[in-house]
Amino acid sequence: MHRSRLATIVIDCAEQDYEQGLDFWSHAIGKEPVPTDVPRYTSLRGRVGGEGGPFLLLQRVPEKERAIHLDIETDDVGAEVARLERLGARVKARISRHVVMEAPTGHAFCVVPAYRKDFPAKATEWADDR
Repeated sequence: MHRSRLATIVIDCAEQDYEQGLDFWSHAIGKEPVPTDVPRYTSLRGRVGGEGGPFLLLQRVPEKERAIHLDIETDDVGAEVARLERLGARVKARISRHVVMEAPTGHAFCVVPAYRKDFPAKATEWADDR
């Protein structure tokens, strides 16, 4: 058994558009920008949808990589990747402790180790069928 939940909505912004994107998104959803420990990321303070909801994060990327993707946090990355592969997703890359995947629709998303203090609150519990 393992748990997972949607943790973060990540908006990728090209370097030259980053400040404009940060200004737009912070005003659009009414959340204050907060720098993170990693300079290429800025968090917009507070959860989207309230307690237990996902965070909104802006990430600096090369221009060709602009997108919006989701991070799914889990207490067992391997089990969650296996579950999502059974649903039709495929692994694109394994990077340090997280896995970049692609949904059958072509949308990229990441599976990351649980990092929010309130995990496993509101996480879904899955039977491991590996």
